[in-house]
Amino acid sequence: MSTSSTVSPGDSARDDLRAGRLSLGIELGSTRIKACLIGDDPSQVIAVGSHEWDNEFVGQVWTYSLEDVWSGLQAAYADLIDNAESRYGVRPDTFAAIGVSAMMHGYLAFDAAGDLLAPFRTWRNTTTGPAAAELTDLFGVNIPLRWSIAHLRQAVLDKEPHVPEIASLTTLAGYVHWQAHGSESSGSR
Repeated sequence: MSTSSTVSPGDSARDDLRAGRLSLGIELGSTRIKACLIGDDPSQVIAVGSHEWDNEFVGQVWTYSLEDVWSGLQAAYADLIDNAESRYGVRPDTFAAIGVSAMMHGYLAFDAAGDLLAPFRTWRNTTTGPAAAELTDLFGVNIPLRWSIAHLRQAVLDKEPHVPEIASLTTLAGYVHWQAHGSESSGSR
């Protein structure tokens, strides 16, 4: 007679949480920041957390403040940790991997000191018609209104005062990665 034992999915998840074998995914979406823990089987969600947020129309620009980026990330992460503890009795403090996804369109322009030069322009800003048309003609492919290059070219066309000071241009995804590990991994600098 075999004496093999079975491990329940909850026990396995608890062990993985304690050992830091899970992957943390964070997504900064348009209306919610989401956090999720998964193990080897990505279809099995171990814990989740979220924080609702929304952009604001400030000075004729749809924007999120950078402070809201960080407070929202912290709130979603805290919610995830609480969810893990509630489900498994463990508060994870290390992970096998961390991945961040965020809005890939928009405009975050920084000077050489790393200071934001203009409010973050989100994907909702579609004031870049002349620039997008010009770039589409120039490159022979469609350049959508929301793309960062369209925002940059429109800022140049509009002679916005911050343009000569731009040392770095990125998206929200690039910004979060840059701030999280100190280098601009999206190739924007």
